[in-house]
Amino acid sequence: MHRNARLLLTAAAVLATALPAGTATAATSGRVLVFSTEAEPVQTYEAPSGCTKAPPTAHVLINETDGPVRVHGDPFCLSPSLVVPPGHGAHVPPGTGSFSA
Repeated sequence: MHRNARLLLTAAAVLATALPAGTATAATSGRVLVFSTEAEPVQTYEAPSGCTKAPPTAHVLINETDGPVRVHGDPFCLSPSLVVPPGHGAHVPPGTGSFSA
């Protein structure tokens, strides 16, 4: 019986560390700006929360929130991420997918 309980606890710990941090839905104050091309207006995301699909031509993300923003390579925030701290920006390759705050 102890072995089964230990296996369940180990499995739960592995799943907890494997889940992406970007799935949280708590609102962040501030905004995220996404620059794509000179021909497109800058996209502004006010108080982003959870997973947000980025424009397919996204090129630069600027974090003007009060918390970290994670840039993901897929549209569902399931892949590993690049963390952009508050007050910083990052180049993101076109087709990056999404960001989470």
